[in-house]
Amino acid sequence: MLSTFEDILQKDGRLAYTNVGTSMMPLLRQRRDLMVIEKKGPERLHWLDVPLFKRDNGQYVLHRVMWVRKNDYVLCGDNQWYLERGITDRHILGVLVQVDRDGKTLDMRSTKMRMYGLLQWLFYPLRACWLIGRSVPGAIRRRIQRYKARRRKQNMQ
Repeated sequence: MLSTFEDILQKDGRLAYTNVGTSMMPLLRQRRDLMVIEKKGPERLHWLDVPLFKRDNGQYVLHRVMWVRKNDYVLCGDNQWYLERGITDRHILGVLVQVDRDGKTLDMRSTKMRMYGLLQWLFYPLRACWLIGRSVPGAIRRRIQRYKARRRKQNMQ
């Protein structure tokens, strides 16, 4: 029987696995780094924490807390520009506490990793501009290709 992340966290209090996806690069390398998630306690998350949460559609996501608001959190991946709003404590399953990479352990509560999180937060506006700007040429190319495909289809009829 397959266990969900919720089941493992409820039973063991900790979850260790490798991630799939690039939203938290360069902190987490896809299918390479081992993450250790601890079950979330009753307290609220703190600014720059990296929670594991479950979206309403059932998708599990690991992103950084950019802002703590009265009733929810604003989260964003380190390799993304889109801010995810409306994530509440009911969505949060656990918090990233450790990353094992190439035989080294990175403690997410250490000063070094908190500074890394602070830099991610400070440079968010620049990162957003860079990521949006980088995606524009591809979006234009795809629109042109779709337009050409529609024109070819119309000419064949």
